[in-house]
Amino acid sequence: MSISLHNVKRKLIGEPFPNHLEIHERLDKMRALAVFASDPISSNAYATEAIMSVLLLIGAGALRFTLPLALAVAGLVLLVIFSYIQTILHYPDGGGAYTVTKDNLGETPSLFAGAALLTDYILTVSVSVAAGIRAITSAQPALRPYAIPLALLAILILTWINLRGVRESGTIFAIPTYLFVVGVLLTVFIGLIRITGFFGASHPVPITPEEIASNGQTITTFLFIWLLLRAFAAGTTALTGIEAISNGVQAFKPPEAKNAAKTMVIMGVIAMSLFIGITFVVSQLHLIPNESESILSQMTRTVTNGLPGGIVLYYWVQIFTMLILILAANTGYQDFPRLSSFLAKDGYLPRWMQNRGDRLVYNGGIVTLAIIASLVIIVFRADEIAMLPLYALGVMLSFSLSQFGMFKLMGRIAHLKPGETLKTHVTTIHYEKGTRWKRALNGVGSAVTFVVLLILIATKFVEGAWIIILAVPLLVFAFRTIKHHYNHVAKDLSMQNFDPSQLRDIANIAIVPISDIHRGTSRALRYACRLSDHVEAVYISTSEESKKRIQEKWAKYPELTQGVHLHIIDYEYRDILTPLEAYIAYIAEEVYPGSLITVVIPEFVPERFSARFLHNQTATLLRLRLKSHDNVVIIDVPYLIREA
Repeated sequence: MSISLHNVKRKLIGEPFPNHLEIHERLDKMRALAVFASDPISSNAYATEAIMSVLLLIGAGALRFTLPLALAVAGLVLLVIFSYIQTILHYPDGGGAYTVTKDNLGETPSLFAGAALLTDYILTVSVSVAAGIRAITSAQPALRPYAIPLALLAILILTWINLRGVRESGTIFAIPTYLFVVGVLLTVFIGLIRITGFFGASHPVPITPEEIASNGQTITTFLFIWLLLRAFAAGTTALTGIEAISNGVQAFKPPEAKNAAKTMVIMGVIAMSLFIGITFVVSQLHLIPNESESILSQMTRTVTNGLPGGIVLYYWVQIFTMLILILAANTGYQDFPRLSSFLAKDGYLPRWMQNRGDRLVYNGGIVTLAIIASLVIIVFRADEIAMLPLYALGVMLSFSLSQFGMFKLMGRIAHLKPGETLKTHVTTIHYEKGTRWKRALNGVGSAVTFVVLLILIATKFVEGAWIIILAVPLLVFAFRTIKHHYNHVAKDLSMQNFDPSQLRDIANIAIVPISDIHRGTSRALRYACRLSDHVEAVYISTSEESKKRIQEKWAKYPELTQGVHLHIIDYEYRDILTPLEAYIAYIAEEVYPGSLITVVIPEFVPERFSARFLHNQTATLLRLRLKSHDNVVIIDVPYLIREA
């Protein structure tokens, strides 16, 4: 018994949701935190290590700057979170940086914001999955040679889960997200107790810290400051994903904006608690990054060393680090399709990217993201460290544009009097108190993130950041090209100044290409006879034997062929489509110039889906060729071949 494609789809994806259930698929704060905040929360698994890896270029002694730099990053995070809370409250329909920039700065800046975020979401998936695979290979080194296949498998599973719907993916991702937070916070708490000697422990850490010494190289003041800035820029990977909630406000249960803003605050508290906690403990333990083991793995192993059940906590953290790093890619899966739908709605991406599938998710965006992220994984060989220089550029550009957009919006609000409202291109603003200090914070945030963007460009350009610097303008060019195409199509289809006399006449002819006389062609011939008084069956003969055979069959069924003219074209080559297309073009352009002619294509369709690949390829290719002729109308007449 054959299994239809429809049944397979239902088994994998589930039954379709009607539109009226859309409100029930929205997320509460618990699920939304797991869906949208997994990226910034999971960034703590490698943000501290990213800072330390750069500081090591100065010397091991420079690792003492890890905590101050982490605190500077945390301050920047607070500025960005404040700005995005304002974005959520003033733009409750979602769209984040793209919508804010479009409304306040114009088309071109908004396209740069959109392009920057799209690249960031692609890298979110690639980096998160690669980092998750690294977490598990740190615990099981034997799996390292299989990093790329494991990463691609993870992307496939994430794609499948997201195609099943937002609410279902939120339920699946909630458990590992919260278990990761609990495991790391518990590890940090135990580490703090052992470091400080709380509860009377005189020797809190049962290891001898490595001696921290300079590498002996001479470091100039300029180079020293340069590397500090570079380390700070590396730590800004902790900011990735912060904007996700502002893009997906409409995924929350009502009241959408308030729930989204509360979730943003909770996300900031959890993410920064983990970031500062990990950095402090790692600094106090004098741990040093190495390629064979992540810094989080080192910290957990050191803290749990000698504790009853310590091995359980170690593997707890490692397993759920792997899971949340992989599931952090879900931030990209949520926001890439949503942002793509906003761009598609405005005509900058293919229209089909704004269509939602059976489970009320943007299938086109999800599948597109999975394909591109998989290619990035293969190119960079699932090495998240190699991808990190590309990672924060896009998000910093979008942060800077978004906060400057909010700076301008707050300036417009400041001119309103109590009770006044103003409708912008996208939203409606009202008078509100405290606009001066809100505007000031947005201005500072925009300036700081722009400076960080410049630092990232300067420090990471040769490491791969040039790829993003090149990709973003190319994407903007692609957006404009697509928009120009849609504008041209709309103009060409417009009914303005329409004159019915401009319509082409319908020629009284129907051409039926045939390869044999059977039930499929008989149905097509009969259908063509109802359309036109002049029906031609066209056959391409490549040999005298085939010509004789078709003539005999034609004469055998006079009740079918009566009134239909059989036109046989002798052709000595194997490409039968070329003479067929040439004859149809001749009829359209020479015999009936300025008129529409009809081509009726017979095809038989096997009931079993897999068998369809065995047939109708000639008919498919013919349709593709004829679609380039604007004076040819193509009609398919299918004949279903049922299974026995």
